[in-house]
Amino acid sequence: MTSPPSDVNNSATAPGASEARVRGQGKLLSAGLIGSSIEWYDFFLYGTAAALVFPEVFFPDSSATTGILLSFSTFWAGFVARPIGGVIAGHLGDRHGRKKIVVASMVMMGLGTFLIGCLPGAGTIGVLAPTLLVMLRFVQGLACGAQWGGVVLLLTESASPKRKGFAGTFGQMGVSFGVFLGSTVFLAASRLTSEQAFTDWGWRVPFLASALMFPVALYIQTKVEDTPEFRELAAEAAGKHRRIVKAPVKEAIKGHWRTILLASGLLSGTNALFYVSIAGVVSYATTELDVSRDAVLSVSIPITLLGAVLVLGSGWISDRIGRRPLIILGAALIAVWAFPYFWLVDTGSIALIAVAIGVGGIGQSLTYGPLAAYIGELLEPNVRLSGASLAYQLSSITVSGGTPFIMAAILKETGSTFLVSTFIAAMGLITLVCAWVLRETNPATVRNDPDALPGLNPSLPAQTS
Repeated sequence: MTSPPSDVNNSATAPGASEARVRGQGKLLSAGLIGSSIEWYDFFLYGTAAALVFPEVFFPDSSATTGILLSFSTFWAGFVARPIGGVIAGHLGDRHGRKKIVVASMVMMGLGTFLIGCLPGAGTIGVLAPTLLVMLRFVQGLACGAQWGGVVLLLTESASPKRKGFAGTFGQMGVSFGVFLGSTVFLAASRLTSEQAFTDWGWRVPFLASALMFPVALYIQTKVEDTPEFRELAAEAAGKHRRIVKAPVKEAIKGHWRTILLASGLLSGTNALFYVSIAGVVSYATTELDVSRDAVLSVSIPITLLGAVLVLGSGWISDRIGRRPLIILGAALIAVWAFPYFWLVDTGSIALIAVAIGVGGIGQSLTYGPLAAYIGELLEPNVRLSGASLAYQLSSITVSGGTPFIMAAILKETGSTFLVSTFIAAMGLITLVCAWVLRETNPATVRNDPDALPGLNPSLPAQTS
């Protein structure tokens, strides 16, 4: 990145400027964490409902197994939409800025989730109910596809080279907090209502709570500025030194297709095991192992909080030893743990299920924490959002969305979890190989550079409000 404008540097020497930048960075990290958490809450809430409620509400005439397969097929619709959302966001975000994409995705996600909570079941409007459900899930997918790249770049591009891994985790931790919020609210709604009341209306309350997204989007729109790297890019374009790319998605594919494919592979292991844990195991344990719904949901609450801490720690460590070592270690753990994971789950013991998910979560977190910074650093700023979104969302459609469905189909055909474990192990190995092939973006030359101060990016505005 080139040097920031001199007037910005001069302002940084004014009394109190450092403290103001710290406050500004704190607001940015907080807004990124809260916004990302609520958005992932909305997206993952659907997975829990798809496993526990939607088969009965939207597919009441199907058998239990068929209803689950149909429900998970609607779950997959969101992942089909995510690459489309990522392409649109990449094009607009690389041309017009990161912040606008973040705000738009939050509004779209909140609206889609709220309307799912208002949607009548099949018993009221017949086949129109699952049709509208798929359409709203598609809207969620578009929003989710747009938000990840926008949020993580808003955070990492506003941090110094020695803090990018740490800053990026405030977008990544949103996944853990989103699952935590979704599980907690769903569990509360389940326990505070009768079985029939929960099926009739109780499941809707967590979806309606997504209205909380709108104040956060308004705050980011009015109080947070776009990233210094994008503002610098726009200034250079205005000065004719370098134009913002007219077709950034096309340029990203043309110039970085190999990097995009390998970066997508980095997500294979963590995504596969994650969606098995939050959706596949929930359905499998309640329908096949006769474990109570509330018990399975209770397991995820402390584990997801631990995952957030590990994601934060892995991002912080990646600023000190590099991105690749953490990703390789996490991928190896996912591959090795794939078979013990289901040996423990198959016992039907809630304590052993917790161990299985918890140890698997360590591998996921070690891999996932550094990825926000790592994927962005692999790409040039003028195509960064396009390339990062393509990589992330390509994995979403090929691995994430299909995993619960694939698991349910394997169980239906074989009655065994052996091939599910094989699938997870293969995904972990794909991540390991991709990390091994890709270059290190935070080498010792950067980590030991005395000019790359471990504080804030000097071009971050003194105030974000």
